[in-house]
Amino acid sequence: MSFDYSRLAPEHVRAIAPYQPGKPISELERELGISGIVKLASNENPLGASPKALEAARTALLEIGLYPDGNGFALKDAIAQRYAVSHPQIVLGNGSNDLLELSARAFLTAGEKAVYSAHAFAVYALATQAAGAEGIAVPARQFGHDLEAMQAAAVEQQARMVFVANPNNPTGTFLSGESLRGFLETLPGNILVVLDEAYNEYLPESCRYDSVSWLADFPNLIVSRTFSKAYGLASLRVGYALMHPQVADMLNRVRQPFNVNSPAQAAAVAALQDADFVGQTFELNRRGMQQIEAGLSALGLEYIPSYGNFISFRIPNALRIYQRLLELGVIVRPIANYEMPDWLRVSIGLETENGKFLSALKQAQGEQA
Repeated sequence: MSFDYSRLAPEHVRAIAPYQPGKPISELERELGISGIVKLASNENPLGASPKALEAARTALLEIGLYPDGNGFALKDAIAQRYAVSHPQIVLGNGSNDLLELSARAFLTAGEKAVYSAHAFAVYALATQAAGAEGIAVPARQFGHDLEAMQAAAVEQQARMVFVANPNNPTGTFLSGESLRGFLETLPGNILVVLDEAYNEYLPESCRYDSVSWLADFPNLIVSRTFSKAYGLASLRVGYALMHPQVADMLNRVRQPFNVNSPAQAAAVAALQDADFVGQTFELNRRGMQQIEAGLSALGLEYIPSYGNFISFRIPNALRIYQRLLELGVIVRPIANYEMPDWLRVSIGLETENGKFLSALKQAQGEQA
């Protein structure tokens, strides 16, 4: 006798459309029967990780039979020294995705509401729905956050939480520090603001601001960051968030005890101390962004100026172009699930990888003409 076990799950869980990650290179090479595929779909660091981080992870593997430090003392200490915060203000996560979900799980429940922008990171909606809460997607302004509209929605709907991505993924748009602080000043203190700064290290010097210092004035602020992007530790899954100790206490109550493994903690400590590697990453990304922007312009394609390590561009028949790029050995990311069906997102790679993408895109575009 058959039984539909999905009916045992709450309705809000059954309604979730799971997050779809990009396919790995090995799987696509098997499917397509080709080799030498360039993956520019997941906003990974084309330089990999810092040699210092790799060595620290290797050393940590010698104690692989032991449980990791569930409190993450060494990593918290490195973060505390870097940002002049205390250990009770820090929560570690299995990537920053974990921290977004912990924030939702700790503070959202059925009947509560969370606000986020249209075209913003898909996990905000997923985390909200998984908690049984209601998500409110505020229409974007020029593909970015409309902070005034988000403030109005949060207050009128009596929302419990607001998610803000800066820079935003997948559009790459940027909010100035002045506008963000002004936004925080307009919100009641009982509305939590999760400021997702996964791509913070890619901001040019002229755009940088000190969101960590705002914690003293806004105890309702959660600043989330990751080691997956500029630091190149994507597969180790390690992120951190800074917040008021009372808020951190709630996240730690729903956090798994060993959510960040030992090699990840050790690599993150070393990565945080390797400013030269992060500088090399920034410069490579800056040059690669210029290369791809110039290539897209030469092909007559519209793109959204980006402050991250990726860029989104509009092209007719985007899904067919995506499929053709796969056949030509280049993986990019369709973003129709972000209500952008005519757009593709490409990560910034090495100069040769960017060149292969632009060459393949030119060929695919020509075949569609």
